[in-house]
Amino acid sequence: MNARTRLSDVTETGLGRIRRDLASRDAGFGPSGTPRRRYRTIWISDIHLGTRGCNDRLLIDFLDHVDSEKLYLVGDIIDGWRMKKRFYWPERHNAIVRRVMQRAKRGTRVIYIPGNHDEMFRQFAGMNFGGVEIRKQATHITADGRKLLIVHGDEYDAVVLAHRWLAFLGDWAYRTLMQLNIAVNGCRRLLGMNYWSLSAHAKHKVKSAVSVISRFEETLAAEAKRRGADGIVCGHIHTAEIKQFDGCTYYNDGDWVEGCNALVEHFDGRMELLHWPSEIAARDTASAELRAVA
Repeated sequence: MNARTRLSDVTETGLGRIRRDLASRDAGFGPSGTPRRRYRTIWISDIHLGTRGCNDRLLIDFLDHVDSEKLYLVGDIIDGWRMKKRFYWPERHNAIVRRVMQRAKRGTRVIYIPGNHDEMFRQFAGMNFGGVEIRKQATHITADGRKLLIVHGDEYDAVVLAHRWLAFLGDWAYRTLMQLNIAVNGCRRLLGMNYWSLSAHAKHKVKSAVSVISRFEETLAAEAKRRGADGIVCGHIHTAEIKQFDGCTYYNDGDWVEGCNALVEHFDGRMELLHWPSEIAARDTASAELRAVA
């Protein structure tokens, strides 16, 4: 077999996979062969495209298995801080951008609320690029009539507001921890083990971090209540959560660096947090059981 033939075979294999994926999507199935889930609304944030810490493969799998009428991108989608220092942009990050743009073209309303790491896009607030609306903040009305304030969250982070240099120092420490996280999960993959977040585990074990997170949650819930909202959706702190604070619901949609979470609204207004590594593990288990029965 000559080089030209081998290249042709690779190309045909790649095109065949793309055709199968498109056919599966149009038929209402994801690449895994399972039905695509449909939600009224999806919130994702803190993807940090442009960094090695971004769990791009998990996010692509998520986007290939869910649909929604509305998609909120709640900040830190692209990590401008990191890209100023070192450019990193693999093809998988292009694939994520393409998937989001394709959703907008197919009729999904996509609303992008920049965060502190992609703050360069805040100057375009009020504009629309390829069907993606850029907003500083947004208000969402759920199917059951509740009013939710949508913000990234850095606007209410005392460290970011008062001590920007400390925020950059914290970012450096966080990057170091994420590099360890990548190494740990590389070893886990070789051993056939599921994804596990070292950084999230460390954060929950450190009392000071837990205290900061609690203050952040209380501050945002109070702000939502002050502005007459029934709840607030944010990202920023990479900690997925649903909590009640004095009649106001705090939602954090998590991130795609550590936890790989998304917040979704069902068509009856019910809200749910998805932890995608667990969803994949459950899907794989179900597939293995079906194969065993067959």
